[in-house]
Amino acid sequence: MKHDAFPELVLGSAMWGWTVGRNTAFQLLDYFYESGFRSVDGATNYPIDKNPGHFRLSEQILAEWTRVNQVNDLRVIMKVGSLDNMRSPDHNLTKSFLLLAMDHYGALFGGNLDTLMIHWDNRDDEAAIRESYEALAIAQEKGIAAGLSGIRRPEIHALVNQAFGLDLLIQIKHNLLYSDYERYAPFHGKRRFIAYGINAGGIKLEKENYTGKSSLIVRGGKPDEEFANKVRSFLNALDQRSFPAPLTSFNQLAMIHAFYSPGLAGILAGPSGIAQLADTIQFYSLLKEGAYASVYGVLPAGNQG
Repeated sequence: MKHDAFPELVLGSAMWGWTVGRNTAFQLLDYFYESGFRSVDGATNYPIDKNPGHFRLSEQILAEWTRVNQVNDLRVIMKVGSLDNMRSPDHNLTKSFLLLAMDHYGALFGGNLDTLMIHWDNRDDEAAIRESYEALAIAQEKGIAAGLSGIRRPEIHALVNQAFGLDLLIQIKHNLLYSDYERYAPFHGKRRFIAYGINAGGIKLEKENYTGKSSLIVRGGKPDEEFANKVRSFLNALDQRSFPAPLTSFNQLAMIHAFYSPGLAGILAGPSGIAQLADTIQFYSLLKEGAYASVYGVLPAGNQG
């Protein structure tokens, strides 16, 4: 993954094979790639829809697209360790398993494989975590970046990494309702974080905009009307006369929050269709030009801390 002066836009694949079908995923990849972007995020257990028949389906869709289009310059991030897509904590992060995963994704994606991440690590055992880092160190020696996602004890990982010195990319949940950034304080100091869940599970400002395929609904969440009202009031009171385009959606505010947050190397976006992706890319281009920086410090926050 590149380290630019601003966070890179990363295409998410968590819903591919679930609410986003193969053809739509192909269209998203086509548009994203043709727009000049290259970083795509995946995980062994995507989609996490509790359908065993869909285990690894998202990665299969991505691999098929790269083969069909003969693409070899993606920067694919793969999160590994989970043993099913049932939302269970079951995982295998042993050195041997991680090396098998590295070989598997190296064969599946070839030169498109950019980063191998430990996923959903709830361990407290420093020795076991050190063994995982031995595998990540081997991956880095082979030119594959190392990373973390969903780590319960970042302080232990930071302690272990003192002996390895890996330049880790770290995915964190980071949005207007909740952020894990402070939990990862031992890793602060570099632009190493990738924000996911920036839309807080898929918040929409109007109830009627939720459908049976909305990510918040299919994941079992409930619309937060109190926060939606807060955001609507914020937008109504905001003086937007100096902006290049009016702010009208929660996604725009979420992107402002992520783009101007300190320490971020990437923003993970998971659009469900071309129109949503096109809007995201267009707004991201405005942020790169410096627009809406004044909004960052006054954004409405939720009550979850």
